[in-house]
Amino acid sequence: MTNKALRNFRIVLWVLVAVAAIGATLLYVYRPPQRPLGVTGQEFALTSTKGGRFTQDDLRGKPSLVFFGYTFCPDVCPTTLAETTAWRAQAGLTEDDLRIIFVTVDPERDTPEMVKAYVEGFDESVIGLVGNQAETDQAKAAFGVFSEKAGDVESDFYLVNHTALTFLIKEDGSFQGTISYEEASETAVAKIERLVKG
Repeated sequence: MTNKALRNFRIVLWVLVAVAAIGATLLYVYRPPQRPLGVTGQEFALTSTKGGRFTQDDLRGKPSLVFFGYTFCPDVCPTTLAETTAWRAQAGLTEDDLRIIFVTVDPERDTPEMVKAYVEGFDESVIGLVGNQAETDQAKAAFGVFSEKAGDVESDFYLVNHTALTFLIKEDGSFQGTISYEEASETAVAKIERLVKG
């Protein structure tokens, strides 16, 4: 390749690099704003035990702890509901500062009345969310949650294996992080304090 051809090749290459850089900048500056919709960005709509429907847009307004479970759960769910209400109290927060939201993954058995009685047994401010199977699947997808029946699945006494994370949702409705099942109390409270402070 001659010096002139090499020089022309380099000029073309630099022009392509400049065009790519300008395109990337324009894409960043002019891209449409992303709506904060929970964890994965998918929409959902469920019936709230406080009345009416609860969608991804209702996550906006105040920070939230969101947990998926079911009322027949023998251990993880009651432990998590007890811990979340205790963490909120330890952080010196009220329901006006931080919502606690429980979403059932067992729509076959969990009615709105059952879920309301269940969650309010831990704290009257806890919001329970219930849907039919399709609505439940949408809510699970919105948070990247897994669940499946276990044990004697043909009986009325089946168990449900499910994601046991508590999701930290910021005031703008976007995802901040998680608290693991049986995470140390001081770590969980510190995460909650950061969540509320923004």
